[in-house]
Amino acid sequence: MEAVTQSLASLSLKPTAQISHAATSSPAAWKDALSSTQGVPASFELIKTLVYKPKTAKTATPVPVVVIAKESTTASSGAIGKKLNLKELRLASEDLLKEFFALDKDSLSPLALDKNTFPKVVTVVDASINSSDSVFALHALSSDSTVFMQGSDIVTYLKSLETAEVQVQELDFSSLEASAPATAPAPAATTASGRNREDARIEGAVQIAIGVKKEVDFPTWYTNVLIKADMLDYYSVSGCYILKPWSYSIWEEIQRWFDSEIKELGVQNSYFPMFVSAKVLEREKDHIEGFSPEVAWVTKAGNSDLEEHIAIRPTSETAMYPYYSKWIKSHRDLPLKLNQWNSVVRWEFKNPQPFLRTREFLWQEGHTAFLTKAEADTEVRQILDLYRRVYEELLAVPVIPGIKSEKEKFAGGLYTTTIEGFIPTTGRGIQAGTSHCLGQNFSRAEMFNITVEDPNDPTGQGKIHVWQNSWGLSTRTIGVMVMVHGDNQGLVLPPRVASIQVVIVPCGITVKTSDEERAKINQACDDLAKSLKKAGIRAKADLRDIYTPGYKFNDWEQKGVPLRLEIGPNDLKKKQTLSVRRDTGVKDPIPLEGLESSVSSLLQTIQNDMFKRAQDTYFSRLKEVTKWEDLVPTLDAKCVAVIPWCEVEACEDDIKERSAKASEEQADERAPSAGAKSLAIPFDQSKWAPIEPGKTKCPACGKDAKRWTMFGRSY
Repeated sequence: MEAVTQSLASLSLKPTAQISHAATSSPAAWKDALSSTQGVPASFELIKTLVYKPKTAKTATPVPVVVIAKESTTASSGAIGKKLNLKELRLASEDLLKEFFALDKDSLSPLALDKNTFPKVVTVVDASINSSDSVFALHALSSDSTVFMQGSDIVTYLKSLETAEVQVQELDFSSLEASAPATAPAPAATTASGRNREDARIEGAVQIAIGVKKEVDFPTWYTNVLIKADMLDYYSVSGCYILKPWSYSIWEEIQRWFDSEIKELGVQNSYFPMFVSAKVLEREKDHIEGFSPEVAWVTKAGNSDLEEHIAIRPTSETAMYPYYSKWIKSHRDLPLKLNQWNSVVRWEFKNPQPFLRTREFLWQEGHTAFLTKAEADTEVRQILDLYRRVYEELLAVPVIPGIKSEKEKFAGGLYTTTIEGFIPTTGRGIQAGTSHCLGQNFSRAEMFNITVEDPNDPTGQGKIHVWQNSWGLSTRTIGVMVMVHGDNQGLVLPPRVASIQVVIVPCGITVKTSDEERAKINQACDDLAKSLKKAGIRAKADLRDIYTPGYKFNDWEQKGVPLRLEIGPNDLKKKQTLSVRRDTGVKDPIPLEGLESSVSSLLQTIQNDMFKRAQDTYFSRLKEVTKWEDLVPTLDAKCVAVIPWCEVEACEDDIKERSAKASEEQADERAPSAGAKSLAIPFDQSKWAPIEPGKTKCPACGKDAKRWTMFGRSY
């Protein structure tokens, strides 16, 4: 607030009033907060600040369009875009707001524009603001503070930022709206961009945690769930996010389980530096080709330019394998099995999505070396099965194991195995984890040359290049889990990865409840939490006396706690507690006697039921397609097409291109391509009719089919 006041004072502008109030996340809540705060002008209008991103060529950087209007005025993005000769103005993502203004949408106002940001955007102001006699409310760079200004002062402030090249665009919004051509109603679409945004809003969203419907505006729903569930926060570097304890604890559960399992296979943990010299990285061109656009480089140290640029690892093969060559001198040094838990950096230029596609992410990467291909093949499948179990046994998310096509395999590898997940709401597949056989491709490379003597060569002169694998699982696991299980109330956590599995809430306490009775109920809740903890159940008693039971119910529901237990005066008399399942909302009384056993059993039931529901949905969306004309309708129905495929790369490219052109999906700007790509060739082919050599044809090109293959839209 002080910085805003000083900025205005430097232009001899004085706000009518400046107010601090409760943080708000909608215009209605903002107006309500102001109306209930002292010192607010008797009448005022809200100012809305919208930021749009125009469609540009892939090689161009979009210049954000900042639109400033009265809250009551319709700011037609289509009409504004046409007037400014800009294509397809779409609301900017939270990441772009953070990158340009270091603010979220609820804190944005015209005052976010300054000498630094103004030249980088197109600023559009409704001309009626300048001529209005009204007092306007603007956020003072925070959702919990507001300044009140005359419209002419707002425009004066903006014009003070003008340069010879960049000026404020004043447009008559009412004329724009009147002159906009009438359009026919948009056809039904599977994404929010094809619908009125109002359809996505949940009635009473000021009180409800998430505010939009998962099935209507999935990208916004996903972001809201992560924020409202306290899983992450935005960071000052675009595309990077802070993992808060509620989400990091899930990663810790995955770490504990998986680390124990790989150690049983003889894998040891190690750590290699995050920096890779340009010389080392670029010598392995076949491998790094797939990562090169995303490599982040360190080019300076302080004020000095580095003689040799240093890459921040996008993956660690080139960092680790020179040392494998140094350490592996004999077949007796094999197998070498190392894993590291670390972060990697891939400088994505697409729209980042928390957990799914971020510029830095956490993962584990295993790198192993063997004497024979058979040993390497065995481990590839062992690790892939562990990945399957992480998803299915911990996260209650079904996946399908298979092998990637030659086009989709790991760059420089021999073959790639994968577990493919599925997001029913969007109908998109998602690569959930991969285990690669690198063959001898890396060990034969000149820069590595990892060889041992052939133990079966009687002369003792023969050399063998070792067989290598690499495998990785990342924090993408968390995003997939949220997307699959979350609902319109928020997050839904499987019990096995929930940091709090059971929350106990005291109920039935009113103003008439005596202090003695209140203490008795709270003590019962606390005792119950302690007994559950002793039984190995992660439990917490919510004894916060500043919140009502209803608030607590909503708070823990949006955080996804699997089970809620309610205890009130009547429950104590009956020696019971009321249980409420987060996944189904089903309520049942449970006797306090033997509660630990009952709760443990119920948590296991919740875990199993969540997996079964998700699995049934996934399998119901796998559709056998043998005619080309059925492929795109299958995708548009939010399903995965399983086709008998020829496994020819040119055909794969053709399928993606033709399906993208034929698709009727109205893609949200945050959604990936509408074209179908090969997701996996499932190991288990028994679900579909046997491929008959010479008879079963690929529906895309008509050539002989080899195996049933999953094709779909994907993240």
